[in-house]
Amino acid sequence: MTAQLNIVWFKRDLRITDHQPLTLAIKAGPVLPLYIVEPELWAQPDASGRQWDFAAESLCELQQALANIGQPLCVMVGDAVHILDQLHRHHGLAALWSHEETGNGWTYGRDLAVSAWAKRASVPWHQRRQFGVIRRLKSRNGWAKAWERDMASETTPAPIGLAPLDGDWPTNIPSADELGLKPDPCPHRQPGGRVEGLRTLESFLSGRGRNYRFQMSSPVTAFEASSRLSPHLTWGTLSMREVAQAAAAKMQALKRSTEPNAQRWRASLVSFSGRLHWHCHFMQKLEDEPRIEFENLHRAYDGMRPQIADPLRLAAWSEGNTGFPFIDACMRALNLHGWINFRMRAMLMSFASYHLWLPWQESGLHLARKFVDYEPGIHWPQVQMQSGTTGINTIRIYNPVKQSLDQDPSGGFIRAYVPELAALPDGFLHEPWLWPEASALPYPAPIVDNASAAKFARETLHAVRKGLDHRQTAHEIVAKHGSRKIEPSATGRKRQVKSKTSADKQMAFDF
Repeated sequence: MTAQLNIVWFKRDLRITDHQPLTLAIKAGPVLPLYIVEPELWAQPDASGRQWDFAAESLCELQQALANIGQPLCVMVGDAVHILDQLHRHHGLAALWSHEETGNGWTYGRDLAVSAWAKRASVPWHQRRQFGVIRRLKSRNGWAKAWERDMASETTPAPIGLAPLDGDWPTNIPSADELGLKPDPCPHRQPGGRVEGLRTLESFLSGRGRNYRFQMSSPVTAFEASSRLSPHLTWGTLSMREVAQAAAAKMQALKRSTEPNAQRWRASLVSFSGRLHWHCHFMQKLEDEPRIEFENLHRAYDGMRPQIADPLRLAAWSEGNTGFPFIDACMRALNLHGWINFRMRAMLMSFASYHLWLPWQESGLHLARKFVDYEPGIHWPQVQMQSGTTGINTIRIYNPVKQSLDQDPSGGFIRAYVPELAALPDGFLHEPWLWPEASALPYPAPIVDNASAAKFARETLHAVRKGLDHRQTAHEIVAKHGSRKIEPSATGRKRQVKSKTSADKQMAFDF
């Protein structure tokens, strides 16, 4: 009698190294490695062609890696419950194995449906942690210690063999066009795949990250100085544990180093390691409260902004035509690269939410589609944080002119991405509307008045915060989602973060 199959369901964990479900399934019996291309998932408003292109490249490499050890990745297109049920009917499933996923609302609903099917079919579904996110967490107390333990635990080596299965299993990976995704040119997008992920990690830890702490805030330097590992963590070509341990090992080596800049180098990696922790901290928020993707975390802000965005304002912001050069340069850079650094993500979201008074749900979806590294568990809590609807974070209304002068003082970044201003005299580049000949520029006037728009937003939010019930609800949110003191870290020393969530890192997911 043929043994029943163990299905290893790959989701956003596209690797075979440090993949515990794969290793455990191999020990249990014959394994079919499976990726399900779900058209309905890719039809969601937060999905994009650039994301699928990165995923498809990673799937190609994963498929080859599995073929090299005996059994290529099987790729099926359709509804997960239907596909799993058909496999069970035709082949018999001993068990389903996967990593846990803190995805968007659609994947949450899909996983509930798969869980219900597995119970009906008497198929055990074994899920293992992908990140430091804890399901059914009752309290944040002790969470930081648990994260450190998880990241310090031994990584699982890649399997050396996978028994080949009889039969003709489908392996075709569809294109974005075949999935019905709109054309989404992203000429400077990072390539997908584990080989590229490892190369990116190595280059960061061997040199690019030396000045990370001091160069990550400006888009002028961040494209090179930031790790650029976020899409590889999002799509799982690298595991968080691998990255955390590699960074810790580098820090320990620098601790013993006598090179002149070792202390500065190490400080940068302490900052980077902290952001790995914050990555999971924000994912835990969505895991604990999935409604954050759709509703204001603090309900006192319901109705504060219009439910439907002003289409002209949303289009101008989305296309990088607001009349504020630095805002537009950042948006256009994001459109071309599928990535921009954390401070600029925060500024773009802040400008949309405060200056343009757009509902965060619509502007957040636009950014989600543009980010190749879109991670729902990080994205939506951060979007709300930058929009002032958490009720617990400091209101940060970025001044786009000040940010421009601070982050791009020479104007090189603006000139690169807003070429219609390239010939403008330096003194007017950050505020072209002040140039006497501004009306002749092929560039729009500011879509709003900077000072009055910021003043309106600030006064409106502060008025909500003065409400009678605001403080009590805010205390409850802090108790549930606030960070706690961090005990021993991967660096071997103790560090502390106040439990006030105003200390939460901004847009922590881009590294």
